[in-house]
Amino acid sequence: MKVQLGSALVVLAVLGVSAVQAAGTCSAKKETAKHDSAKKDIVDTAVAAGSFKTLAAALGAGGLVETLKSKGPFTVFAPTDEAFAKLPKGTVEDLLKPENKAKLVKILTYHVVAGKVTAADVAKLTSAKTVEGSEVKIEAKDGKVMVNDANVVKTDIATSNGVIHVIDSVILPN
Repeated sequence: MKVQLGSALVVLAVLGVSAVQAAGTCSAKKETAKHDSAKKDIVDTAVAAGSFKTLAAALGAGGLVETLKSKGPFTVFAPTDEAFAKLPKGTVEDLLKPENKAKLVKILTYHVVAGKVTAADVAKLTSAKTVEGSEVKIEAKDGKVMVNDANVVKTDIATSNGVIHVIDSVILPN
């Protein structure tokens, strides 16, 4: 359970760093943002980003916040709020119910890989074992990377305990 919590935090951290970096309007501000975000853990980074509210809520409901605030390192393939919105109506609400916690944790930890895997590393892989226990398919083609059916839209958001890669869809384990 501790590893599962860490995975969820990694996802949050990736999301938060993305928002911090987007806030910078000049290169000096962007460099400062990158430096500051690397000091924050995955959860703090994601919360600060503001575009991962659904993910943050899910991590809280799944009891994964403390894990993702732990030492790590973790690599999180973090879906945005828009990615969660693509799920069938009512899916997120159902997953957030206490009686569905095990299913929620399984989905969240499927988005996390143990260790720090940068974009350059990901592009060389064909699959990666997730904290959930099964593998995600990775395909790099024409300068784009996909994890299962999700596009990686932002890479290498550094945090103090790992790295976040933002994806445009929620990926689901079998």
